[in-house]
Amino acid sequence: MNITIQSLRFDATDKLEQFIQKKVSKLDLFYDGIISAAVVLRLDKAETTENKVAEINLEIPGNTLFAKKQSKTFEESVDLACEALRKQLIRTKDKIKAK
Repeated sequence: MNITIQSLRFDATDKLEQFIQKKVSKLDLFYDGIISAAVVLRLDKAETTENKVAEINLEIPGNTLFAKKQSKTFEESVDLACEALRKQLIRTKDKIKAK
């Protein structure tokens, strides 16, 4: 799976990028046909502490899955987005098996 990471309005650290690579690549366990993943990290202009946004686009054959989560840290946002995508992948896989 090809994973691209884009950070808007800030520079992502190597540690953060490695964390994202590790988390997103684990999604392969739930669905073998993932073509690519695009991760966009950005700081929201909101005054609250929960201003770190992670958006993940997963490209699978015939479909694109998307999750967007916002929290206090980028790690938590990525974790929540990956969990949402995991559920979507399982649902998609079940639909394919049902056909």
